[in-house]
Amino acid sequence: MNILTHLHLAEISKTHLGANLAGNFITAPIDSAPQALRQGLWLNQEINQLCATHELTQELMALFPAQLTSIAADLMFVSFDHYLAYYWEEYHHLPLPEFSQKAYRELAEFATQSDEYHPQPCLNLIADMRSQDWLNAYATPKGIQQALAQRAKGHPHCALFNGADKLLAKMQIETETAFRTFYPQLMAYTRIWSRKTPSDYLPNGSAD
Repeated sequence: MNILTHLHLAEISKTHLGANLAGNFITAPIDSAPQALRQGLWLNQEINQLCATHELTQELMALFPAQLTSIAADLMFVSFDHYLAYYWEEYHHLPLPEFSQKAYRELAEFATQSDEYHPQPCLNLIADMRSQDWLNAYATPKGIQQALAQRAKGHPHCALFNGADKLLAKMQIETETAFRTFYPQLMAYTRIWSRKTPSDYLPNGSAD
């Protein structure tokens, strides 16, 4: 799961930030979700599917050591959030601190409910994200370590994350090149998907 990436893509596609993030935790059907959340949940699925299957991301994950195959996607996602934060001004008109505060406010409103479409693990993540200011931290080495530690929690192969920050530093050229090539495509796809969303999932329930 890319946290900053999902929030950025939600913002540029003018879709629900909370739903785009919560989609990583929700197993209930989109058709039964509150209307305001459906487009964001659907967009989350499309983004995750492309990230998992695109040639560029598959090539990058194959470059990680074989013993880290089970966490290769996690390492890729952390690196992508890092480079998005590091080069933020190239991808969004608001400064990252201003965007972060806006995102935290919207996520705090989303977190006032708790049900199957506002799952508690997501609400816990939102609380930690706000209190520790993850979004701004992603641009720093400490933020990378923090993101890796968060992913290691509860992971069946948590020990594999030991020293992962050093590996990402060694693979800077490979990860940054993949991000800089893939992410503009992902942004373009996201804007197209936001216009091509099934009508039942649009906030107003009607086609664009």
